Amino acid sequence: MTDVILREAVRADLPTILALLADDVLGRTREHPEVDEAYERAFADITADPRNQQVVAERAGEVVGCLQVTYIPGLGRHGTERALVEAVRVRADLRGQGVGETMMSWVVDQARRRGCGLVQLTTDKSRTGAHRFYQRLGFVASHEGMKLTL
Repeated sequence: MTDVILREAVRADLPTILALLADDVLGRTREHPEVDEAYERAFADITADPRNQQVVAERAGEVVGCLQVTYIPGLGRHGTERALVEAVRVRADLRGQGVGETMMSWVVDQARRRGCGLVQLTTDKSRTGAHRFYQRLGFVASHEGMKLTL
């Protein structure tokens, strides 16, 4: 989808990002679209950290997708930095139209330019459509992820 541009998110994008995060089966149970102090703080922390990027996809002047990329240094893989992609969302009415593919291509290009040796992500086991999407883009389910909710 060539009419989608990706850019760093600005504070004015926060309500739309939160709406995107809350607009799915899992998001409804853990997010709410109202901007509050916790979301303000998190957004400020992300944008202040040079190893983090909150990114939005824009089409015709509207934010239609979002994601966060964190660049992680590590000793593994001979000191290779990796890009961790989280909270990938596309507006519901635009899913299946290439927005997500444009977003993920952008992430991979940015990671390559930065010298990362790996792009990784997690996706909930219930998101089978997302699994097919990422596999189509060349991602491999090579590891079993684990989380501990605190």
